[in-house]
Amino acid sequence: MWLVFVIIGFMAFAGLMAGLSYLLGRTKTDNPRMAAMIGLLLSFIPPFALVYLVILALKEEVGTV
Repeated sequence: MWLVFVIIGFMAFAGLMAGLSYLLGRTKTDNPRMAAMIGLLLSFIPPFALVYLVILALKEEVGTV
């Protein structure tokens, strides 16, 4: 029973990391899909995923020219 909660919790965390990475990637990178994929892959190691989000948040916005 606990395994079900762990799996659902991980899936929610992975989805949240991918979503937040995509939202930040829209303004901070040229390729938001790649930012979301990296966030999803890094969600397997939660501290790395959180550091990745901090790095994305602190990055300067990409100007559209």
